[in-house]
Amino acid sequence: MHKELVIKHLQQNFCHASTLVKLRMGGLMCCWFSGSHEGEADVAIYGARRVDDTGWSAPVKLADGAAANWNPVLFYREDGTLLLFYKQGQQIASWRTLVMQSADDGVSWSEPAELVPGDVSGGRGPVRNKPIRLASGRVLAGASTEHGIWQAFADISDDDGCTWRKSSPVAIANLRYEAGEKTAESDIAVSAQSFYGRGVIQPSMWQSADGGVHMLLRSSEGFIYRADSADEGETWSEAYPITLPNNNSGLDLVRLADGKLLLVCNPVAANWGMRSPLSLFASEDDGYTWSKLCDLETSKGEFSYPAIIAAGEDVYVSYTYDRKNIAVVSVKVGKNSLRSM
Repeated sequence: MHKELVIKHLQQNFCHASTLVKLRMGGLMCCWFSGSHEGEADVAIYGARRVDDTGWSAPVKLADGAAANWNPVLFYREDGTLLLFYKQGQQIASWRTLVMQSADDGVSWSEPAELVPGDVSGGRGPVRNKPIRLASGRVLAGASTEHGIWQAFADISDDDGCTWRKSSPVAIANLRYEAGEKTAESDIAVSAQSFYGRGVIQPSMWQSADGGVHMLLRSSEGFIYRADSADEGETWSEAYPITLPNNNSGLDLVRLADGKLLLVCNPVAANWGMRSPLSLFASEDDGYTWSKLCDLETSKGEFSYPAIIAAGEDVYVSYTYDRKNIAVVSVKVGKNSLRSM
């Protein structure tokens, strides 16, 4: 296992919420948001590339605006166009999704455009984690809304990300929430509005060998939740808990070529609990049971919001490194490499 810090000289007070992609020309690209404090108007989207042995390039500001910017997500179209999705807005409940395009592996970018023109439902497309491409070619983006009771859904594109439509909602049945009720006290440096609301958000998805589609979800209820679809993401089951704890913080997973799933999360059972340790888990039965492979971080601090991708036997994980930097870890997952603890 090898770890690097992406930012050599941090020029803003904090950085958070990274996304990672393997570049088609070779190397990696990582993006995140950074500014004075999460949710402030000066928060912008930054990116860096690692294309040779000299390490990560200096961060470049990619997107800014009059309101706060959040949660970048990188994803390739089949034609090789690299997309950068991100959220914009002071209020999470009403933020909108913007998208930029690059034809040269992230060297230069188009001007941002609204992903779903006129959307007022709180943002479309991927809310935090990478979309997935199904065997049929359909693209699913894990989305969610935060209007009191948090709900998730899949945003569906059958034209490689040009247009989108919403699936049925994914929610925890019979959940109760009083308007204006604060659900936790925490010293985590998030926007204060985050401590209101209850439910499931920020899906990470995969397709199993039988064609079924599944998502794992961040929750306010002390556990990771799961939902399943038998019709390529059109309709979903109710969300139900799995055995792994969740601290109401981001998670991400990837399906390897052999069918094994790798999941990165903070296995902490308290709502808005500690964002350490950050751990890597594996499942060989389509996500029904999980075994711990290793801890990526165990120190006191915030090690959170991971993004995980795979390229052959190489797996890469990026994550917030104590809000002071973005870390990228690379691991081998072949027969003679990482095994369950």
